[in-house]
Amino acid sequence: MSIGFETWAWLGLLAYTLHIMEEFSFDWRDWARAVIGLPVEWADFYVTNAAVIVLGFAQAEMARLLPIAPLVFAALMLINATFFHALPMIFTRGRFSPGTFTAVVLFYPVAIGTYCAAAAEGLLTTGMLLGSLVGGALLMAYPVAMLRLRGRPYFRQAP
Repeated sequence: MSIGFETWAWLGLLAYTLHIMEEFSFDWRDWARAVIGLPVEWADFYVTNAAVIVLGFAQAEMARLLPIAPLVFAALMLINATFFHALPMIFTRGRFSPGTFTAVVLFYPVAIGTYCAAAAEGLLTTGMLLGSLVGGALLMAYPVAMLRLRGRPYFRQAP
């Protein structure tokens, strides 16, 4: 018995929830500041990850109606695992990136399973694949861009 597309979407939410717990437990904020130079605070971490959980519920609920949503979520997991965990660990010669365990053990298999299930159910076209990768990249870039922009004078709200 194979796992269906909708089930993979729900597994994506579960994987991301466990990933957030790992990042928090092993102090992803300080790692991100030291290794990739993100000016991130814990409040940023909480708000961004709360949004990811809401997106996770939404994409799983919309799997049949809007199959691009779980595919974008799967792409987000692949991009996060690769560019914020696996590659930084390689470039820092093994310095642990909080979230790497769940990224490797959960994100890669669940994301690939989501794409495979979509293909098996006839939902994955070239356009859906490319659209999901672009959507996942935009979702990953959005909070990073906000972190970078908020320090600019135009965006400061202080009197």
